Amino acid sequence: MRKIRTAMFGTGFMGKVHTEAIRRLGNVEVVAVAGVDQADAEKFAATFGIPKAAGWEELLADKEIDAVHICTPNYLHYGMSKAALEAGKNVLCEKPLTMTHAEAVELAALGKAKNLANCVNHNLRCYPLVQQVRSMIEAGELGDVLIVNGTYFQDWLLYDTDWNWRAQANENGVLRAMGDIGSHWMDQIQHVTGLKITSLCADLQTFHHSRKKPKGAVETFTGKKLAPSDYDSVEITTDDFGAVLMRLGERARGSFAVSQMSAGRKNRFEFEIYGSKCGVAWNQERPDELWIGQRNTPNQIMIKDGSLMHPRAAAFADLPGGHSEGYDDAHKQNFRRFYKRVADPSAPIEYPTFADGAHGMGLLEKVLESSKTRAWVDC
Repeated sequence: MRKIRTAMFGTGFMGKVHTEAIRRLGNVEVVAVAGVDQADAEKFAATFGIPKAAGWEELLADKEIDAVHICTPNYLHYGMSKAALEAGKNVLCEKPLTMTHAEAVELAALGKAKNLANCVNHNLRCYPLVQQVRSMIEAGELGDVLIVNGTYFQDWLLYDTDWNWRAQANENGVLRAMGDIGSHWMDQIQHVTGLKITSLCADLQTFHHSRKKPKGAVETFTGKKLAPSDYDSVEITTDDFGAVLMRLGERARGSFAVSQMSAGRKNRFEFEIYGSKCGVAWNQERPDELWIGQRNTPNQIMIKDGSLMHPRAAAFADLPGGHSEGYDDAHKQNFRRFYKRVADPSAPIEYPTFADGAHGMGLLEKVLESSKTRAWVDC
């Protein structure tokens, strides 16, 4: 089998995650990398044994490259994705897909017109037990979905001395916590239940209206112990916290909250779904456990074991029961399905597409509208 050749755009936290996950696929080779500057790209290439470091425009001109991964700050997603599609490259882009809904809609249409694989990295869909919940709902085991609830809480931006490029609207977009992790939560609940968010009422809050920006570069999830003298004070307008009430489909109701300032919560993404027959709850910090709640019989804790799961969900579990599969594995599963389509354009689309990313951007703009007007909005 011919190896698929891919290029990495971005040398930070997500660039590393993507590179390592790609290499686990076996049939895909990371052959080039582009960074913010050439020095960053060359350092990344040396660290990961990648043959070529160059500017991203140069890499798009390379006819031997089949696909690109875009792991750059959000403001670069649209331009890079559009140029890559126009150059005939298959594209996998980090979320949120773009800075605006209109940009995302344009990219989704372009990807379809070019008949190229296009994926937005909602990798959290790909945990085995998340897929088990989806299969249970499709099989009617929960009955009618009535109530959903959840959180996505982190603590890495708790202090005003904590910093990341996401804090600045010009690089991230106007929504930070909601755009970064709220986008995951909304995508997940719709994917799992099969219901679309039809209306919502949101409240956003910025607790630190200024932050101390380090004078040197700081990678995502690092830099927690820099000294105050190493910073400049910067005004902040992006959200630290957001809460949303929502309606799904015609009948279901729910709520969720996101935060990057919840002490002790490192990456707690949790959802609860309650149907007319039973309920389920799942938490990313304990990904191999699924709580199943009953009204008239004892509750259960299901441990991930592919041999005991619905067949489609079992396809997301490569390891036997008792062998944990987590964040890195979810990326691998998403990438595997993307590259199956790259290798065979007639293969089924089993990953989140740019159309999904555009839908998510539309919801984010509705969240912002609702928070500004302090009112319900239709989606």
